[in-house]
Amino acid sequence: MNLASGCTVVRNGQLVIGNGLPAIPEAVLVLQDGRIAYAGPAAAAPATPPDARTIDARGGTIMPGLVEAHFHPTYFNVAALEDLDIKYPVEYVTLLAATNAKLALECGYTAARSGGSLFNIDVWLKKAIEKDLVPGPRLAASGREICGVGGLMDWNPDFRKIGMEGLVLLINGPDEARAAVRKLVKDGVEWVKTYPTGDAAAPDVNDHHTLCMTYDEMHAVVATAHNHGMKVTGHCRATEGIRNALKAGYDTLEHGTFVDDECLDMIIERNVPVVPALYFELASIEQGPAIGMGQKVVDGHKETLEGGAESARRILKAGGRLGMGGDYGFAWNPHGDYAKELEFFVNYVGFSPLETITCATQTGAEIMGRGDEFGTLEPGKLGDVLIVDGDVLADISLLQQRSKFIAVIQGGVVKAGQMSQPSELPR
Repeated sequence: MNLASGCTVVRNGQLVIGNGLPAIPEAVLVLQDGRIAYAGPAAAAPATPPDARTIDARGGTIMPGLVEAHFHPTYFNVAALEDLDIKYPVEYVTLLAATNAKLALECGYTAARSGGSLFNIDVWLKKAIEKDLVPGPRLAASGREICGVGGLMDWNPDFRKIGMEGLVLLINGPDEARAAVRKLVKDGVEWVKTYPTGDAAAPDVNDHHTLCMTYDEMHAVVATAHNHGMKVTGHCRATEGIRNALKAGYDTLEHGTFVDDECLDMIIERNVPVVPALYFELASIEQGPAIGMGQKVVDGHKETLEGGAESARRILKAGGRLGMGGDYGFAWNPHGDYAKELEFFVNYVGFSPLETITCATQTGAEIMGRGDEFGTLEPGKLGDVLIVDGDVLADISLLQQRSKFIAVIQGGVVKAGQMSQPSELPR
């Protein structure tokens, strides 16, 4: 991704660094050749060239670009599990993924970690974004996911003879687990996404207290992935699945719904980030019945909502790290609503806006393994910035209002928001 040339100065706003420190009022941000040269009080700002571009924050907020830590670029208007793998041909899904990536950037998300993708689309989407062929967040690719045969992600009956290979690699035992990871090595993914547990979406066979992989399979995935320099994450709701993932050496946990004391101790000791992805549960409860979601499924989402919220509170209170994002692309939880997760964590879970923004910026970048490049507004880092017309610490719902975005900036280049120009978008 190309960096801007020259100097850009952002003035007249409060600066949220992204590392949890209080906002700096009357701040200035200086970008030089696409990187941060200064971020701090206006009174201490260095002199800038007379031809520097100036952006007026209008008394609003200057903050890091947001990081969507559980991004499904290939999900689109999913109303049932079957929609994930056979609804559209791969060619159309690729176009949908590019559209979702552009939308995420316009929503202020300058980086994202894929939480699983049909086929190998996110790997090639990442390449297209990095070459400025299409706009989108800086991406960490995951590709196809791994699940045990008969588990949550294995729903096509054998008589259909269509398998699940576009979406997941199905395994029986450690040897097949290793073989699945080796396929992903060739695909070029960075993160291996697995399904250690079930979900409320499948209450009759693979509910949220069910295991979908054995510890031996999970350990084989981790050992093989780490050998090739890849990281491993997993859809972990059931306590035993969380425990198995931590013992197996998982690098992050998705959801971490039912964390007990032993699991919490391991999370803190190993400093394993967790991405709760909780707004999906609330959306399922509120919107699910209207699209025919059964009461048993809704009741399961109620249980995972409360369990996940309490686990998130305990993790943060204990000094653990949480990322923000999750499972957008369903009919009741569409792409573009990403920042609803942030308001939910403030109003429902009880985090402060500053804590929530830190999770959605610094921790998200750390999860991607790129915390030294972006996620906070500090000298030397990439100029990935979101400028909002308003005080997001007083009203975090402003992050849902794209009309309030003065500029969404990547590497010093204005890519979206009120100040974006067609000439500045990738060609």
